[in-house]
Formats: sequence, C-alpha cells, structure tokens
Amino acid sequence: MNFKSALPILLLIFNLSVAKAQKHNPIPVIFDTDIAGDYDDVGAMALLHAFADKGEAKILATISCNAFETTAPTISVINTYFGRPEIPIGIVKKDKPNKDCAQRWAQAIIAGYPHKIKSNSQAVEAVALYRKILASQADGSVTIISVGFFTNLADLLRSGADKYSKLDGEQLVKKKVKKLVSMATGIGADGKTFSEYNVNVDAASAQKVFKDWPTPITLSGFEIGEKILTGIRLINNTSIKNSPIKDAFQIALTKDNNTTGRNSWDEPPY
Repeated sequence: MNFKSALPILLLIFNLSVAKAQKHNPIPVIFDTDIAGDYDDVGAMALLHAFADKGEAKILATISCNAFETTAPTISVINTYFGRPEIPIGIVKKDKPNKDCAQRWAQAIIAGYPHKIKSNSQAVEAVALYRKILASQADGSVTIISVGFFTNLADLLRSGADKYSKLDGEQLVKKKVKKLVSMATGIGADGKTFSEYNVNVDAASAQKVFKDWPTPITLSGFEIGEKILTGIRLINNTSIKNSPIKDAFQIALTKDNNTTGRNSWDEPPY
C-alpha cells in the first residue's frame, strides 16, 4: 500500500485517536451564570452537563454572578437533575447585581425538583470558590465560561493572596486559566455602538476584565445567539418527562406567548 492510498486511513486513525484522547481528557470548566432573568442559561447548563456526560468536560464549579434569591437553588436543581449534586456552587455575596426571575420559571423548578442548596446563603462566596478551585488545578488548564455579568471575574482579578494561594487574583488567573469564553458584547449595525446587557449591568467590572484579564478571551456576541432559537422542540417532546429544563422553557415560552423559540445567547459559547 503506497502512502497516497494509505493517507485516508491514517487520517481516520488520527482523528479517532484525537477523539479518544479528548474523551479521556475532559476540559476542566468553571461556569459563571446570571441564571434567573433569562432561561437561555438553563439551556447552557444542560449543554454543559451533556458535554460532561460525554466525557468532554469536567465541571469544577457552578457560580452565580446574580444575587437574586433563586440563583443558587436553581443551579442546585439543575446539577442534581443531571446527577452531579456535589458540584460546588458559588454566588456573589453583594446586593447587586440582582436581577429577578419575573416569569417565575425558577421558582417553579425550585418548588418541583430536589436540590441540596435551598438558599443563596448556603452557597460559597464566589471569589473564594474561584480561588479554591483554581489553586487546585493544573497550570494553564481551566476554561472559564461566563454567560452573565463580569462582577465575579473582576473581583477575582482584584483579590489578594489567601489560604488557597499566595498569588493575587491576576497572577492566579494567569497561572491556572487557559482561556475565558464569554457571552458578551455585540457588533451592531454600524460596528461600534451596540449596547449589550451582560456588559451594561456591571459596566465597571466588564471594563476591568477587558482591560486586565491575562489570558486569551473568546467572545460570543449578541448577534450569534439572536439567530439561534431553542425550546419549541423540547417542550413538544412528549417522551421527556419530569425535567426542570423542559419545565423552565415551557413556563417561560408560554408566558411570553412565544411559539418560535427563545434566542439562545448563552448556548453558543460551547
């Protein structure tokens, strides 16, 4: 067999080897979310757990950048539903940002499904959890996925040495984080004046992160998720029962009188 005829087989073997290696080397992920005000975060968490089920991701922590009362319990519901109730949960321990769940899908799934964390007070303070998790990981290994405000990330950069690490926040991030992937910003019609929610809610923190974050950043802009609609097939799938993911979309889409699906801003970062 000559090289030319063997090349397709070699490529196939290489691709299978890469896939096998990836399966046995899941990407360590910290997930930072503002889950409450929108339910695209629910879809994003479902995707993250699906990747973990496939061995492609290892969820190190799930952290809320939103102080609203349902956020930590909601995260606990979803982690528990996907069989990972032990995943550490953190939350910003400030009065703001505090964005409510007006459609009350979060309140509904908290009432209807098992979960360990019953209130935000039971969750770990966000920066302390970041520092604890990062300090224990291999250098340059962690991917942080942010689908909310930049509050926690800015506070992490400002943090000082503690019992987990002698490094300050920026040094710790530079040493342990491979990259930050974030749903944020947008191009806009004129390419320069678009105003995006995740940035605007805590603009000072966003500026801090964009200015001082010491690793590569990948941004998934508003215009990407705007074109992807999620939820209608899910809520019409009668084989899926007793699912907080389905219930969240069902309640929110119904209250919105939405028959086409929700824009999926928080899912594309994967």
